[in-house]
Amino acid sequence: MALDFPWIYPVRVVQVIFAIINLGLTAYIVSVYNNDTVNFMLFNSIWTAFFATPYLAIAPVHFPQIAHRFVIPAVEAITMIFWFAGFVALGVLLPAPRFCHWSACNCAQAATVFGAFEWALFAVTTVVAVLGALRTRSSTSTKPAPQTAAHVGV
Repeated sequence: MALDFPWIYPVRVVQVIFAIINLGLTAYIVSVYNNDTVNFMLFNSIWTAFFATPYLAIAPVHFPQIAHRFVIPAVEAITMIFWFAGFVALGVLLPAPRFCHWSACNCAQAATVFGAFEWALFAVTTVVAVLGALRTRSSTSTKPAPQTAAHVGV
């Protein structure tokens, strides 16, 4: 018998790990060089690691009453947009690689790359969430309908 382990849980773990890596990188950059774009990436990391990903992983399983079928794709899409805006804005501010010789610049390059990976992961999970919400049009929650069987009267 094959192990029926949902693929989304390892993706959520990777999303949290990348967010924590990005949190460390951007916290170091903020301590050296304060910039609104870097602060936004710091917000993205905190939002993803401590709010969005725990909600997306735990709510549908343990709290289906707060996991509305439209809220899950909305949180996914908002987080995906945050990461896209963050890594693009940070990447625009970076100098050419041949001029990037100090540690804060190297951390900004790494934060940009991890932000791009985070955006790609959220792009995939957003598409899956939107398709799942469209598939369950008649239902207003993520809770499955109870199985009912009609018996013919005697």
